[in-house]
Amino acid sequence: MKKIIALLLAAAMLICFAGCGSKETSSESGDAAKTFVMGIDAEYPPFSYIGDDGEYTGFDVEICKAACESLGWKFEVFGVNWDQKLVQLDAKECDCVWSGMTILDSMKKAGYVISEPYYYNTQVLVVGANSGIKSSKDLAGKTVAVQLGTSGETLLNEDLSDLKDTFKELVTCDSFLKCFTELEGNAVDAVFVDYPVAKSYVSDKSDKLTIINEELGAEEYGIAFRNGDEETCKAIEGAVKKLVESGKYAEIAAKYPDIVDNLIFLNEDK
Repeated sequence: MKKIIALLLAAAMLICFAGCGSKETSSESGDAAKTFVMGIDAEYPPFSYIGDDGEYTGFDVEICKAACESLGWKFEVFGVNWDQKLVQLDAKECDCVWSGMTILDSMKKAGYVISEPYYYNTQVLVVGANSGIKSSKDLAGKTVAVQLGTSGETLLNEDLSDLKDTFKELVTCDSFLKCFTELEGNAVDAVFVDYPVAKSYVSDKSDKLTIINEELGAEEYGIAFRNGDEETCKAIEGAVKKLVESGKYAEIAAKYPDIVDNLIFLNEDK
Protein backbone atom coordinates (compact mmCIF):
# COMPACT_ATOMS: atom_id res chain seq x y z
CA MET A 1 0.00 0.00 0.00
CA LYS A 2 2.81 2.40 0.87
CA LYS A 3 4.41 1.68 -2.49
CA ILE A 4 1.15 2.45 -4.28
CA ILE A 5 0.73 5.71 -2.37
CA ALA A 6 4.32 6.65 -3.15
CA LEU A 7 3.80 5.96 -6.84
CA LEU A 8 0.61 8.06 -6.86
CA LEU A 9 2.39 10.95 -5.15
CA ALA A 10 5.24 10.74 -7.63
CA ALA A 11 2.82 10.79 -10.55
CA ALA A 12 1.00 13.81 -9.08
CA MET A 13 4.31 15.66 -8.70
CA LEU A 14 5.24 14.91 -12.30
CA ILE A 15 1.89 16.30 -13.49
CA CYS A 16 2.39 19.39 -11.35
CA PHE A 17 5.91 19.98 -12.69
CA ALA A 18 4.71 19.45 -16.25
CA GLY A 19 1.96 22.05 -15.77
CA CYS A 20 4.36 24.53 -14.19
CA GLY A 21 6.81 24.02 -17.04
CA SER A 22 4.09 24.74 -19.62
CA LYS A 23 3.14 28.03 -17.97
CA GLU A 24 6.75 29.08 -17.66
CA THR A 25 7.42 28.39 -21.35
CA SER A 26 4.39 30.42 -22.30
CA SER A 27 5.58 33.28 -20.13
CA GLU A 28 9.10 33.21 -21.54
CA SER A 29 7.84 33.23 -25.13
CA GLY A 30 5.53 36.18 -24.45
CA ASP A 31 1.78 36.54 -24.80
CA ALA A 32 0.13 34.83 -27.75
CA ALA A 33 -0.69 37.20 -30.60
CA LYS A 34 -4.17 38.70 -30.41
CA THR A 35 -6.59 37.40 -33.00
CA PHE A 36 -8.74 40.18 -34.44
CA VAL A 37 -11.95 39.06 -36.17
CA MET A 38 -13.31 41.51 -38.73
CA GLY A 39 -17.08 41.35 -39.32
CA ILE A 40 -18.04 42.05 -42.94
CA ASP A 41 -20.84 41.86 -45.45
CA ALA A 42 -19.32 39.40 -47.92
CA GLU A 43 -21.43 40.79 -50.77
CA TYR A 44 -20.48 44.46 -50.60
CA PRO A 45 -18.00 45.30 -53.37
CA PRO A 46 -15.69 47.15 -53.55
CA PHE A 47 -15.37 47.29 -49.74
CA SER A 48 -15.78 43.61 -48.87
CA TYR A 49 -16.54 40.59 -51.03
CA ILE A 50 -15.30 37.16 -52.07
CA GLY A 51 -12.73 37.34 -54.85
CA ASP A 52 -12.33 35.01 -57.83
CA ASP A 53 -9.89 32.95 -55.75
CA GLY A 54 -12.56 32.30 -53.12
CA GLU A 55 -10.85 34.52 -50.53
CA TYR A 56 -12.29 37.57 -48.80
CA THR A 57 -11.03 40.81 -50.30
CA GLY A 58 -12.01 44.44 -50.90
CA PHE A 59 -10.78 47.82 -49.74
CA ASP A 60 -11.93 47.48 -46.12
CA VAL A 61 -10.59 43.93 -45.88
CA GLU A 62 -7.18 44.90 -47.22
CA ILE A 63 -6.92 47.91 -44.90
CA CYS A 64 -7.93 45.87 -41.85
CA LYS A 65 -5.46 43.12 -42.72
CA ALA A 66 -2.63 45.64 -43.13
CA ALA A 67 -3.58 47.32 -39.82
CA CYS A 68 -3.49 43.96 -38.03
CA GLU A 69 -0.09 43.17 -39.53
CA SER A 70 1.16 46.53 -38.24
CA LEU A 71 -0.13 45.70 -34.74
CA GLY A 72 1.21 42.14 -34.78
CA TRP A 73 -2.31 40.71 -34.56
CA LYS A 74 -3.63 37.63 -36.28
CA PHE A 75 -6.31 38.52 -38.81
CA GLU A 76 -9.57 36.68 -39.45
CA VAL A 77 -12.74 37.52 -41.35
CA PHE A 78 -16.29 36.65 -40.32
CA GLY A 79 -19.20 37.09 -42.72
CA VAL A 80 -22.10 38.61 -40.78
CA ASN A 81 -25.81 38.64 -41.55
CA TRP A 82 -26.06 42.38 -42.19
CA ASP A 83 -29.48 42.71 -40.57
CA GLN A 84 -28.08 41.00 -37.44
CA LYS A 85 -24.59 42.50 -37.51
CA LEU A 86 -24.78 44.25 -34.13
CA VAL A 87 -26.31 41.19 -32.46
CA GLN A 88 -23.41 39.12 -33.77
CA LEU A 89 -20.94 41.77 -32.64
CA ASP A 90 -22.43 41.70 -29.12
CA ALA A 91 -22.25 37.89 -29.17
CA LYS A 92 -18.49 38.22 -29.83
CA GLU A 93 -18.67 36.40 -33.14
CA CYS A 94 -16.51 39.24 -34.42
CA ASP A 95 -14.54 42.12 -32.88
CA CYS A 96 -15.89 44.85 -35.12
CA VAL A 97 -18.22 45.54 -38.01
CA TRP A 98 -16.14 47.08 -40.78
CA SER A 99 -17.75 46.85 -44.17
CA GLY A 100 -18.96 50.11 -45.65
CA MET A 101 -21.01 50.60 -42.49
CA THR A 102 -22.87 53.90 -42.17
CA ILE A 103 -22.40 55.71 -38.87
CA LEU A 104 -25.81 56.10 -37.25
CA ASP A 105 -26.69 58.12 -34.15
CA SER A 106 -28.75 55.14 -32.96
CA MET A 107 -25.56 53.06 -32.71
CA LYS A 108 -23.85 55.70 -30.60
CA LYS A 109 -26.90 56.01 -28.34
CA ALA A 110 -26.89 52.23 -27.89
CA GLY A 111 -23.32 52.46 -26.56
CA TYR A 112 -21.32 51.10 -29.50
CA VAL A 113 -17.83 52.53 -29.90
CA ILE A 114 -17.62 54.08 -33.38
CA SER A 115 -14.40 55.00 -35.13
CA GLU A 116 -13.81 58.30 -36.87
CA PRO A 117 -15.38 58.32 -40.36
CA TYR A 118 -13.27 57.28 -43.33
CA TYR A 119 -15.64 57.55 -46.32
CA TYR A 120 -18.32 59.93 -47.63
CA ASN A 121 -21.31 58.14 -49.13
CA THR A 122 -24.68 58.87 -50.73
CA GLN A 123 -27.70 56.73 -51.56
CA VAL A 124 -28.78 56.36 -55.19
CA LEU A 125 -31.32 54.51 -57.29
CA VAL A 126 -30.42 51.88 -59.87
CA VAL A 127 -32.99 51.17 -62.59
CA GLY A 128 -33.21 49.39 -65.90
CA ALA A 129 -31.42 51.26 -68.68
CA ASN A 130 -34.60 51.38 -70.78
CA SER A 131 -37.08 51.76 -67.94
CA GLY A 132 -37.86 55.41 -68.63
CA ILE A 133 -37.32 56.20 -64.93
CA LYS A 134 -35.31 59.43 -64.71
CA SER A 135 -35.75 60.49 -61.07
CA SER A 136 -37.22 59.39 -57.75
CA LYS A 137 -40.47 61.13 -58.72
CA ASP A 138 -40.96 58.51 -61.43
CA LEU A 139 -41.14 55.74 -58.81
CA ALA A 140 -44.73 56.52 -57.85
CA GLY A 141 -46.65 53.26 -58.09
CA LYS A 142 -43.41 51.29 -58.63
CA THR A 143 -41.75 48.51 -56.64
CA VAL A 144 -38.38 49.28 -55.05
CA ALA A 145 -35.86 46.91 -53.39
CA VAL A 146 -33.48 47.71 -50.52
CA GLN A 147 -31.17 45.60 -48.37
CA LEU A 148 -32.29 44.75 -44.83
CA GLY A 149 -30.43 46.46 -42.02
CA THR A 150 -28.87 49.15 -44.20
CA SER A 151 -28.91 52.91 -43.82
CA GLY A 152 -30.92 52.94 -47.05
CA GLU A 153 -33.72 51.02 -45.39
CA THR A 154 -33.56 53.36 -42.38
CA LEU A 155 -33.62 56.41 -44.64
CA LEU A 156 -36.70 55.20 -46.51
CA ASN A 157 -38.50 54.47 -43.25
CA GLU A 158 -37.57 57.80 -41.69
CA ASP A 159 -36.32 60.90 -43.55
CA LEU A 160 -37.53 59.66 -46.96
CA SER A 161 -40.77 58.08 -45.75
CA ASP A 162 -42.76 60.49 -47.96
CA LEU A 163 -40.93 59.09 -50.99
CA LYS A 164 -41.51 55.50 -49.81
CA ASP A 165 -45.21 56.20 -49.45
CA THR A 166 -45.40 56.81 -53.20
CA PHE A 167 -44.07 53.32 -53.97
CA LYS A 168 -46.40 50.47 -54.77
CA GLU A 169 -44.20 48.30 -52.55
CA LEU A 170 -40.83 48.34 -50.77
CA VAL A 171 -39.19 44.92 -51.03
CA THR A 172 -36.42 44.05 -48.54
CA CYS A 173 -33.69 41.55 -49.40
CA ASP A 174 -30.90 40.16 -47.21
CA SER A 175 -28.18 41.20 -49.67
CA PHE A 176 -27.54 43.78 -52.37
CA LEU A 177 -26.95 41.00 -54.88
CA LYS A 178 -30.48 39.72 -54.33
CA CYS A 179 -31.80 43.25 -54.81
CA PHE A 180 -30.03 43.49 -58.16
CA THR A 181 -31.16 39.98 -59.14
CA GLU A 182 -34.75 41.07 -58.50
CA LEU A 183 -34.18 44.17 -60.65
CA GLU A 184 -32.64 42.25 -63.53
CA GLY A 185 -35.48 39.73 -63.34
CA ASN A 186 -38.01 42.59 -63.56
CA ALA A 187 -39.47 41.68 -60.16
CA VAL A 188 -38.76 45.24 -58.96
CA ASP A 189 -38.43 48.55 -60.77
CA ALA A 190 -35.49 50.04 -58.85
CA VAL A 191 -32.89 49.34 -56.16
CA PHE A 192 -32.09 51.87 -53.44
CA VAL A 193 -28.41 51.37 -52.70
CA ASP A 194 -25.09 52.93 -51.64
CA TYR A 195 -23.40 54.74 -54.52
CA PRO A 196 -20.07 52.83 -54.52
CA VAL A 197 -21.88 49.48 -54.61
CA ALA A 198 -24.12 50.70 -57.40
CA LYS A 199 -21.17 51.97 -59.41
CA SER A 200 -19.23 48.73 -58.93
CA TYR A 201 -22.17 46.54 -59.94
CA VAL A 202 -23.37 48.62 -62.88
CA SER A 203 -19.87 49.14 -64.35
CA ASP A 204 -20.05 46.04 -66.57
CA LYS A 205 -23.84 46.10 -67.02
CA SER A 206 -24.29 49.61 -68.43
CA ASP A 207 -26.32 48.23 -71.33
CA LYS A 208 -28.88 46.84 -68.88
CA LEU A 209 -28.74 49.05 -65.79
CA THR A 210 -28.18 52.71 -65.01
CA ILE A 211 -27.73 54.90 -61.94
CA ILE A 212 -30.12 57.83 -61.60
CA ASN A 213 -28.15 61.06 -61.16
CA GLU A 214 -29.83 62.01 -57.89
CA GLU A 215 -28.21 61.81 -54.45
CA LEU A 216 -30.76 60.87 -51.80
CA GLY A 217 -28.88 60.99 -48.52
CA ALA A 218 -25.39 62.00 -47.40
CA GLU A 219 -23.66 59.82 -44.81
CA GLU A 220 -20.28 58.58 -43.59
CA TYR A 221 -18.78 55.13 -43.14
CA GLY A 222 -17.05 54.05 -39.92
CA ILE A 223 -16.16 50.98 -37.86
CA ALA A 224 -18.33 49.69 -35.00
CA PHE A 225 -16.86 48.10 -31.86
CA ARG A 226 -18.60 46.75 -28.77
CA ASN A 227 -19.42 48.96 -25.81
CA GLY A 228 -16.23 49.34 -23.76
CA ASP A 229 -13.84 48.52 -26.62
CA GLU A 230 -12.38 52.02 -26.85
CA GLU A 231 -8.84 50.64 -26.54
CA THR A 232 -9.27 48.32 -29.52
CA CYS A 233 -10.82 51.13 -31.53
CA LYS A 234 -7.89 53.44 -30.75
CA ALA A 235 -5.38 50.72 -31.66
CA ILE A 236 -7.02 50.17 -35.06
CA GLU A 237 -7.31 53.91 -35.71
CA GLY A 238 -3.64 54.35 -34.83
CA ALA A 239 -2.61 51.54 -37.16
CA VAL A 240 -4.70 52.98 -40.00
CA LYS A 241 -3.12 56.40 -39.42
CA LYS A 242 0.31 54.81 -39.84
CA LEU A 243 -0.86 53.22 -43.10
CA VAL A 244 -1.92 56.66 -44.33
CA GLU A 245 1.39 58.25 -43.32
CA SER A 246 3.46 55.47 -44.93
CA GLY A 247 1.56 55.63 -48.21
CA LYS A 248 0.30 52.06 -47.87
CA TYR A 249 -3.28 53.31 -47.50
CA ALA A 250 -3.11 55.17 -50.83
CA GLU A 251 -1.43 52.15 -52.44
CA ILE A 252 -4.35 49.90 -51.45
CA ALA A 253 -6.92 52.56 -52.39
CA ALA A 254 -5.44 52.79 -55.90
CA LYS A 255 -6.79 49.27 -56.54
CA TYR A 256 -10.29 50.63 -56.05
CA PRO A 257 -10.45 53.82 -58.18
CA ASP A 258 -14.25 54.15 -57.89
CA ILE A 259 -14.00 55.09 -54.20
CA VAL A 260 -10.72 57.04 -54.00
CA ASP A 261 -12.27 60.50 -54.34
CA ASN A 262 -14.55 59.92 -51.34
CA LEU A 263 -11.97 58.48 -48.95
CA ILE A 264 -11.70 61.06 -46.19
CA PHE A 265 -8.09 60.35 -45.20
CA LEU A 266 -6.92 60.92 -48.77
CA ASN A 267 -9.02 64.01 -49.41
CA GLU A 268 -8.90 66.00 -46.18
CA ASP A 269 -7.55 69.09 -47.95
CA LYS A 270 -10.36 69.17 -50.52
